[in-house]
Amino acid sequence: MWEPTNTPEQDRFRKLQELRAQGIDAYPTQVERTHTTAAARQAYEVISPADAESHDDAPPLNVTVCGRIVRQNLKGKVYFAHIEDGAGRLQLFVRIDNVGEDTYELIKQQIDLGDFVQASGSMMRTRTGEISVLVDEFVLLSKALSPLPVIKERELEDGTIERYGEFSDVEERYRQRYADLAVNPDTREVFRKRARTLSAMRQFLDGEGFLEVETPILQPIYGGAAARPFVTHHNQLHQDLFLRISFELYLKRLLVGMYDAVYEIGRDFRNEGVSFKHNPEFTQMEFYKAYIDYHGVMDLTERMIAFIAEQVTGSTRITFAGHEIELAPPWKRITLRAAIREKTGIDYVDHRDAPSLHAAMQAAGINASPKDTWGKLVDTLLGDAVEPDLIQPTFMLDYPRDISPLAKMIPGDEMHVERFEFFIGGMEMGNAFTELNDPTDQEQRFLEMGRLYADEDEEAMPMDEDYLRAMRYGMPPCGGFGIGVDRLVMLLADKSTIREVLLFPHLRERQ
Repeated sequence: MWEPTNTPEQDRFRKLQELRAQGIDAYPTQVERTHTTAAARQAYEVISPADAESHDDAPPLNVTVCGRIVRQNLKGKVYFAHIEDGAGRLQLFVRIDNVGEDTYELIKQQIDLGDFVQASGSMMRTRTGEISVLVDEFVLLSKALSPLPVIKERELEDGTIERYGEFSDVEERYRQRYADLAVNPDTREVFRKRARTLSAMRQFLDGEGFLEVETPILQPIYGGAAARPFVTHHNQLHQDLFLRISFELYLKRLLVGMYDAVYEIGRDFRNEGVSFKHNPEFTQMEFYKAYIDYHGVMDLTERMIAFIAEQVTGSTRITFAGHEIELAPPWKRITLRAAIREKTGIDYVDHRDAPSLHAAMQAAGINASPKDTWGKLVDTLLGDAVEPDLIQPTFMLDYPRDISPLAKMIPGDEMHVERFEFFIGGMEMGNAFTELNDPTDQEQRFLEMGRLYADEDEEAMPMDEDYLRAMRYGMPPCGGFGIGVDRLVMLLADKSTIREVLLFPHLRERQ
């Protein structure tokens, strides 16, 4: 049973007990609300605009609003409070003559910052011109037993609002996201942007003729990416299952089933490291479209990201980590080989085995494990030497076959496949292929992956016999694409860590 542990909580708990002793329900079941705070303000501004010579002749507008008390000031027989709901903030103007002595005494003795209340009355403007509710009925809806963190505000010279206060521990904000949202409007805006990002993404893809689908999260065989999965067990079926690391192999099965274009937005799970851009569970969007190659996917990608940015921020020009970034097409295109050679002087084509490439990297001052496969070494070159400088949108094209087991070969090039990743703000944002649709070639790739990676290697991709069976029925030529939605939100909200754009990021246990 919870008990208050500090003086503020003890004081609030005492007030709750007093309310109950008076027969007042501090958590009533019924609520009456006619307007949000924003709707009440807007309705009053219509009948009593700010530039009106007099507001005395405005017709009465009666409202009932609800919200959390975020500011209050009691002066004798007058009480002022600001309440917030999901739509905004509104002032309550309470006079003892309007609400009566009993209600006013309740406000005076038992109401605290953070409490949720319901107020009914007529809209008005105070002498200072602030739109308010002149309250004639006041009801407590929910008593807050713990005080929210204190956040103070000050206006800077440029007119912006700076917020500061005791809730400055960033990790504590993540652990208590509910409190962070309650006291930080900027945090609430980040997740509104996230919602708009997802909405705009769906709007674009639906407009391009894609069908949104859902595929299994629990999978008997994981695949579609290079990552270590989470393992779970179904007791009734006596079956080990994996939380998916990708949607890819299931979505491509649907192209076999005669859908021309499909996409899915959902959670993926990867049992690997955490960083400023990695969380064990994250939101991914993947699409697959028949009868296009990776050049067609590039066209879709450019237009989709520009469309989303326009919908979310109002412009294709954004600011991220102090950089001005233009998202409108066309984007820069460069091959992976050329980019690595330009940054490091290493041409990986001249070093076709892992020991040779590792030696070249050591000579160039680039650290890597001597146990890494050749493909991992190439990926290290990209991640360490090239990726951080890719600030403006860039398509990185034509990856080695060894690290791209699901992509078609480039005609006439025995070493590279038709694959791109795209980068913005120094981050890899997404991955795409001209999808391999030859079942015999795909089976051979799976077998080669099995030989390249040790059994315990987290990037091994298992053989999926059912996927191969689907391919043998015939898969149309197609292009596929995947993007980390969280990173896109980071970009559009100008946030430097993925934890800022996840409502409930994964954190270590408290020590």
